[in-house]
Amino acid sequence: MRRIRRLVHLVLFCPFSKGLQGRLPGIKVKYLLVVWLGIFVGSWVAYMHYSSYSELCRGHVCRMIICDQYKKGIISGSTCKDLCEERGLLFQHCLSSSPTQQVYSGLWRDREVIIKCGIGEALRADSRPDSVPRRDVVLFDKPTRGTSMDEFKEMLLNFLKSKLGDQPSLPALVSRVIAMADVNRDGKVSLAEAKSIWALLQLNEFLLMFSLHEKEHTAKLLGHCGDLYVTEKIPHTSLYGLDVPPFLQSLLPSVAHQLLHQWFAPAWPRRAKIAIGLLEFVEEIFHGTYGSFYICETGFRNVGYNDKFDFKMVDLRKVATEATVRGFLKGRHCEQNVDCTYGRDCTAACDKLLKQCKGDMVQPNLAKVCGLLQDYLLYGAPLELKDELQKQLRTCMTLSGLASQMEVHHSLVLNNLKTLLWKKISNTKYS
Repeated sequence: MRRIRRLVHLVLFCPFSKGLQGRLPGIKVKYLLVVWLGIFVGSWVAYMHYSSYSELCRGHVCRMIICDQYKKGIISGSTCKDLCEERGLLFQHCLSSSPTQQVYSGLWRDREVIIKCGIGEALRADSRPDSVPRRDVVLFDKPTRGTSMDEFKEMLLNFLKSKLGDQPSLPALVSRVIAMADVNRDGKVSLAEAKSIWALLQLNEFLLMFSLHEKEHTAKLLGHCGDLYVTEKIPHTSLYGLDVPPFLQSLLPSVAHQLLHQWFAPAWPRRAKIAIGLLEFVEEIFHGTYGSFYICETGFRNVGYNDKFDFKMVDLRKVATEATVRGFLKGRHCEQNVDCTYGRDCTAACDKLLKQCKGDMVQPNLAKVCGLLQDYLLYGAPLELKDELQKQLRTCMTLSGLASQMEVHHSLVLNNLKTLLWKKISNTKYS
């Protein structure tokens, strides 16, 4: 950092002297200015990248907190021993987009994984940098000592009802939670095991990943320690196979973005296979085993695929349960539709007379996904298919979120689109 600051100081305050310009008559002043500007911009980018990295990437803090709780016997989990004693769970590359939500790629038992850990309580303003944050006071406060197994099961059932709605399948989900909490497989759940699984369930992404475990389009959950959890690594975290670094995104025009996506995107038949997987995911989260879910930020960076070009949902934090969204909208005052928005694009209609939000989405999951797939599928599509594909995508994008249309009409549009794509790639190497 000191060298970068010295370089910036020299560039800004020590311009080329007239004597130097005289000794280099072949170099025009404007070219020197271009070089000066390039050095300045490069130095600024390097400085900003370093600053943002040190702010966002705090894996050492995450490990310190988790291992401190583990050694005190407050938490437990299937990865705790590897993380804190045997160093078998290794943090590698930082992927965090928020300082309170640490995301790293890593290695666990010679397998590439993703490690996720929240450190919100660790960043309190009144905490000393050298002190170990007392997250156990807030995060690992439930269940309390003396809670019976029946009482804990009742806690879990009531919590899941509040998040997923009153679904008949919830008792089975509670049994799965208990089974996961029992790390040592002794048929009992210790206080540390119960506190760990309770803390994990407070995390929206973990709850959704756990609820959608039967679906092949979400990352597999591999293990946990306290509220740190480990999932399989999804090799390609963008639909287009290329993710432009954040510091370059604002510098490139939209046309450049589009060209880069087209150049680096998979071949069209592979894109068709990925799109079919995405449509299947939309089908799965509509009236699924544990209720319905809404995709509340539809972007190509939230969805990806594996090496076999099977679709995988990268970021489930952008997905919300129907119960959560309806709870947000219930009785909410509004003047226009935008006042009824949960997340980025889960928008309900505003009743202009009552000045309150309605319960139905203006645009359902399927319509938003078709909007995302329009450019993705039409570029490079076979000529004999392109017109019909464009027609079906347009029909799909105009779908309404009204409950009266959700059952039959949406299923028909979705199945027609899947069939059109599948017929083109079936019985080929791409299927």
